[in-house]
Amino acid sequence: MFKGIVVEKDAEGYRASLAEIDENRLPPGDVTVRVDYSTLNYKDGMAITGKGPVVRSFPMVPGIDFAGVVEQSDHPGFKPGDTVVLNGWGVGEAHWGGLAQRAQVKGDWLIPLPKRFSTRDAMAIGTAGYTAMLCVMALERQGLKAGDGPVLVTGANGGVGSVAIALLAKLGYTVTASTGRLDESDYLRRLGASDVIDRKELSEAGKPLQKERWAAAVDSVGSHTLANVCAQLRYNGVVAACGLAQGLDLPASVAPFILRGVSLIGIDSVMRPKADRVAAWERLARDLDGSILEDIAIEIALPQAIDAAARLMRGEIRGRVVVDVNAS
Repeated sequence: MFKGIVVEKDAEGYRASLAEIDENRLPPGDVTVRVDYSTLNYKDGMAITGKGPVVRSFPMVPGIDFAGVVEQSDHPGFKPGDTVVLNGWGVGEAHWGGLAQRAQVKGDWLIPLPKRFSTRDAMAIGTAGYTAMLCVMALERQGLKAGDGPVLVTGANGGVGSVAIALLAKLGYTVTASTGRLDESDYLRRLGASDVIDRKELSEAGKPLQKERWAAAVDSVGSHTLANVCAQLRYNGVVAACGLAQGLDLPASVAPFILRGVSLIGIDSVMRPKADRVAAWERLARDLDGSILEDIAIEIALPQAIDAAARLMRGEIRGRVVVDVNAS
């Protein structure tokens, strides 16, 4: 038996609870992992609270990422004792995830955790930090260089935003953070933001083409915010879009794309090929200032995850939430 968060939907309604789970109920997989830490991402918040159609089968153990140690393996790439990390692949949505003390998954979904990081470090970074690194790498592939101009990060107090600011600042970029919580400006400046703006500047309907402000951007918000970011990019500017905190819609025009040569790059972290995952984690090991992890992350025990998910959906939590699945 092991402990985990279980999401159920039946005649009694939609609910999440902490439960004792029989190991025989673990879904098929060729690697069994003893989970050390998981996290709460925005998707996990939606899965636990039921505020979004994230969970695709019931019952479900949520948790789209985890880090831990291999206990049993029938996969040629892993053996007992290996330290591994998992991000995405539908885990916590269609396959039981990381908010439990055990996980059984396909070995092809796992990657070795870089030796620089502990399993706790890995989840302080989590899928949000890994996604932020994918965004930075996408901007670099488009030719962005430090000195090209300010880079905007929206949703700055969130997990993606926090790590993106830290990465970009460490790499020499001038970063502007957009947030709805201006009282957290000191935190954002500690991460490396040179300037902080109110998200209200971007969150309402705007003109299709606006004053050129940003050389590039990392956007985790979508909707009017992303439309305004595109409208404010400089000539040949680029935005890496990875989220939908404001909405799925994109009420924009083609003007920035055909008049300023702007590029909009979509970032998917869920089904990313393994080579890209390994490259992103290697870059995180090289380029992320580990000293910021304590500032970015708070730690909770597994029984606190349900309440924390509700707070996350209300926008009351900044940065990353690390879940110690073995703490009570």
